[in-house]
Amino acid sequence: MLRYPKIPLSSLRSISRGRPNLLLSSCPFSSTAVARGPLLSAIKHDHRELEACEPHIMNHKSADERIRYRNIFVWELARHSIGEEIVVYPAMEKHLNDGREMASKDREQHQTIKEQLYRFQGLEANDPEFGPTFRSLLASLQQHVKDEEEHDLPQLESKLDEDSLLKLSRSFERTKLFVPTRSHPMAPNVPPFETAVALLSAPIDKVADIFRKFPKEDGPML
Repeated sequence: MLRYPKIPLSSLRSISRGRPNLLLSSCPFSSTAVARGPLLSAIKHDHRELEACEPHIMNHKSADERIRYRNIFVWELARHSIGEEIVVYPAMEKHLNDGREMASKDREQHQTIKEQLYRFQGLEANDPEFGPTFRSLLASLQQHVKDEEEHDLPQLESKLDEDSLLKLSRSFERTKLFVPTRSHPMAPNVPPFETAVALLSAPIDKVADIFRKFPKEDGPML
């Protein structure tokens, strides 16, 4: 039986707990928006996990460690993006008057991020483009995070009750378990086509994850 990597979120949580000053001094795309309900809290949690990788990817002296944190960054961002496209953006379209335009804007931002992530996930740590590509990716992600946390998600949460938001949050987290863990920018980004392609791509990505290196804070990933 194939053994998949342990879900690396616990590794990033231990980083956040163990290096609070590092995270406070290096916040490339953090937002001041207050987490109102369970959906925004779940989205913001993912954003902070991604944020925690930044100093390790940019500043670590070891090429091996930079690659490990690059891999976990790709793993988390790929899953997060598709989870939003399958679960969150359709909810915007359904419940907000301008939801279709809002979701379209977010999907366009995602497409740019996916293309940058695709380039970044294939680079070696000693490649001259490694740092610049990551900085460009962070710049795109920063604007997207700001839009979501300060505008899009608070609007959606204002239209839904707590039970509905909790169901959306749980659906978002469940969806991330079954989607690809690498960037596939040529794949469709609107359900149901995205869902079908994700279910086909995910097993291939997950098998390849077995052979990738991830952070070791919680011990071996395999």
